[in-house]
Amino acid sequence: MPETAAMLDVRNPRTGKVDHRIAVASEADVAARAARLRANQPAWEALGIGGRCAVMARWLGAVKAQAMAIGEADAVDTGGCHTSYLQGFITMGNIGGWLEDAPRAFADLEFKAMSTSMPTVEVESQVVAYPLVGVISPWNAPLMLALLDAIPALFAGSAVLLKPSEVTPRVIEALFKTVALVPELAAVFDYVAGAGEVGQWVIGQADTICFTGSVPTGRKVAVACAERLIPCNLELGGKDPCIVTATADLDRAATAVLRGAVYATGQVCYSVERVYVHESVHDDFVELLVAKAAEVRLNHDNPRAGHIGPFTFAPQAEIVQRHLADAVAKGAVIRSGGTVEAIDGGLYLRPTILTGVDHSMEIMQDETFGPCIPVMAYRDTEEAIRLANDTHFGLTASVIAGTAEEAKAIGKRLNAGGIFMQDTFLTFAKLRTFGSDSFGWSGYGAPRIGPESLRRFLRRKSLLTQTGPVADIRNDHHLGGAK
Repeated sequence: MPETAAMLDVRNPRTGKVDHRIAVASEADVAARAARLRANQPAWEALGIGGRCAVMARWLGAVKAQAMAIGEADAVDTGGCHTSYLQGFITMGNIGGWLEDAPRAFADLEFKAMSTSMPTVEVESQVVAYPLVGVISPWNAPLMLALLDAIPALFAGSAVLLKPSEVTPRVIEALFKTVALVPELAAVFDYVAGAGEVGQWVIGQADTICFTGSVPTGRKVAVACAERLIPCNLELGGKDPCIVTATADLDRAATAVLRGAVYATGQVCYSVERVYVHESVHDDFVELLVAKAAEVRLNHDNPRAGHIGPFTFAPQAEIVQRHLADAVAKGAVIRSGGTVEAIDGGLYLRPTILTGVDHSMEIMQDETFGPCIPVMAYRDTEEAIRLANDTHFGLTASVIAGTAEEAKAIGKRLNAGGIFMQDTFLTFAKLRTFGSDSFGWSGYGAPRIGPESLRRFLRRKSLLTQTGPVADIRNDHHLGGAK
């Protein structure tokens, strides 16, 4: 980055102070980095999956040596609790999982046989990687969400240009110290820093885009990609419901809902954001939930302890406050929490439980992205399903019932890509099995989990070889029955 590059201040979510700065990439710098990656990509793809796995295994070793430092950087970036400190090890699991799965994913795409419609023609498959993948990643779970796209793209044979959130750049800087230790990888994996315009420039250079973020920005990304006629994969968040039936174990349900709603300060795309409880057990459930919420600790006094950290992005606290104010103005009652607290410069919100909510309220319609749990009573199963499906989003949903069979019968009727039965927050259980689609505004494109995640970055070709005589136009009248 040139010495004259513009600089951007970075806020520490725990202290509220600016304690870091990043050099902002210029449009020319984005173009230059993209050109370098594109020039190096053919050699990377030519290594084949075996050769790329060997390089990625060396990177895994470099990440292992720096796993603690990577976790520390993630914790500073996000203000997160113990899970943030594990991000280096989670990255190791991501790379290691693909070391096992990528060769099989390529093998499953291989095809060579004689055509069933033209028996003298041999049909053979070929897959070709998109040369340059652009990844635009968000501030929540900044490392994990960036690498959910970048790592399978690299295994596929693509070069990757990452534009991380300017809110959480420290962990990406820590990661790329490990990339620099593996020259073959550094040749095809790079990042550019800055605000929204830098992401626009990445779209202008890439052959396909992966974006994780808000619906409004996702629409802009989709339009920009459409104008260039390049594909995009969008992960745009959710308003994920949980249904608790009359037969459910209420203690189990309250425990699952609390974790699903407030984990990582509720700043997770598949956090529980709406809870529907049968009217016969509604009051008992709320009482249990409030009692359990009272035991949840903030982590301001010990970053490695506690259960809820500060808001990573300060403006998100304002959105949450707006949703709460709107709900109260329309008749909702706050049963716990409800006030954003400024502690040593950080902005915190204790688990906030609301009753008396309905679908006229923003907190039941728009993504809140905070540790809020609005609970609404329902009369029967049909109403519960209707309420859960009354949303523009469709990322995940949860059902907790007396039996797994009862939960599954309801789950099959919910409009979301991942349905969690008898618990919440189960999305990572499917990581290496198969992917699922997003419904509504929650996303667009192929799944980013499972074998399909790698296939997003491959274009399929068919190689057709005639092994028999060629057709002669002077002797083809028999095809139409002409004499």
